[in-house]
Amino acid sequence: MGAGTRSAPHSLPDRLMRITVFGANGPTGRLLTGQALAAGHRVAAVTRQPDSFPLHHDRLEVVGADVLDPVAVDAAVAERDAVLSTLGVPAGKEPISTYSRGVANIVAAMQRHQVRRLAVVSSSGVDPHPYSDGGFLFNRVLLPYVTRVLGKTLYDDMRRMETLVRASDLDWTIVRPSGLYHLPAATDYTLVEGHADGRFTARVDLAASMLALLDDDRHLRATVSVITTVDNPTLFRWIRREALAKS
Repeated sequence: MGAGTRSAPHSLPDRLMRITVFGANGPTGRLLTGQALAAGHRVAAVTRQPDSFPLHHDRLEVVGADVLDPVAVDAAVAERDAVLSTLGVPAGKEPISTYSRGVANIVAAMQRHQVRRLAVVSSSGVDPHPYSDGGFLFNRVLLPYVTRVLGKTLYDDMRRMETLVRASDLDWTIVRPSGLYHLPAATDYTLVEGHADGRFTARVDLAASMLALLDDDRHLRATVSVITTVDNPTLFRWIRREALAKS
């Protein structure tokens, strides 16, 4: 496990880039798109529902495409400097393949067009660990239920996605957040290689960490965890506002 690194949420990028964001219309994808535009980048925001995308900017191209369509993915990746994936699907008992199939299309397109830099959102639930502040209820009851029962098919597909990304020759980073929740602005989040001992990640920090990776070569071909260490919700509040809202 690497040493922890702190964020610089408001620093200027070393160079401006042409970025494609997949899953751009999700909660994290919208934040990431907005942060990238604010930093001066050109962004192609890929979504299956372009008419509902809320952001508008002269450096933004909203692309109506399905990540499961290899032809559409190829067009969205062409002539870009980096690709960021914030794909997300609800947990359920039915088999899930969006992560692995979608990222397979992304990787293939990047290889064809010689686009090197890739960062993908996965989850700490792919490799669950007890948390020092989790307590019996979280570590022994909630965490096993979420990762082994409620989200089993989701985490199985994330593992397939991670395996595919690691097998590629791209300059990849896999980003694993913990339980996601809302904060209005980025914090001094913590980013570490391997497992991070923290139960929660603000979506705005997840977005900021992905954008910061584009200017940071320390985490190439590595799996990192990002956690928010301030203004965390209580477990009850997180379940009520986040976990139950997704069901």
